[in-house]
Amino acid sequence: MRAALLSLLLLAALPARAEEVVAGLSQSRIQISTNFDGSEILIFGAVKRETQIVEDPALQVLITVSGPSEPLTVRRKERRFGIWVNTDTVEVDAAPSFYSVSTSGTWSETIKDVEDLRHRISIHRAIRSVGATISGTNDFTEALIRLRMRETLYQTNIGAVTFDEDTLFSTSIQLPANLHEGRYVARFYLTRGGFIVDTHTAAIEVHKVGLERWLFHLSREQPLIYGLMSLTIAIFAGWAASAAFRVFRS
Repeated sequence: MRAALLSLLLLAALPARAEEVVAGLSQSRIQISTNFDGSEILIFGAVKRETQIVEDPALQVLITVSGPSEPLTVRRKERRFGIWVNTDTVEVDAAPSFYSVSTSGTWSETIKDVEDLRHRISIHRAIRSVGATISGTNDFTEALIRLRMRETLYQTNIGAVTFDEDTLFSTSIQLPANLHEGRYVARFYLTRGGFIVDTHTAAIEVHKVGLERWLFHLSREQPLIYGLMSLTIAIFAGWAASAAFRVFRS
């Protein structure tokens, strides 16, 4: 009884957080079908306060959306004797299949480097290649980021978060058509002077449905049947194209 009373007194003595972030998403579940061509998620929120607004240093909002992480191998190709061959490789321990970073201000005024390092917020910090041993690992990481940015799987949206009166904020995230299935996590960081004041998380479930889901599971669980079916469809498509070409020529 005495221990419980002491715990309550300690909790009561703790100061309440002066500023908290409260946020939401326009949708928390995305279904990938055969005609899926991407989606847009609207993100909105507000700052809940126990005190008056402090104007200096300015309050900022940083939002990340991260897809399921996966290990992968990044290879470097070089031209040898007239042909392109794989040379060096780097094993990346974990790289998010999708990653988006959006800020209300410039990067330097939104987050300090020490906070970025601690929470792994920027795209470079979100990719872990601890097991890499060869020199020039950063080159492989940069190449991976360039490739995924080209496919809009990695996005950096500086200044894309609208922040009104240091209270209401909103932005939108474009999800491409080539999304991976799994659980996506949206993280909200409220910062002041580059230091994190409060955080909030929300989940987005991405699942394949219909024919897309059936083909996906067939390729994983029955690869031989999936391969034979794909070969049959390819042969039939080639024959149909050839027959159509002969009809048009005659």
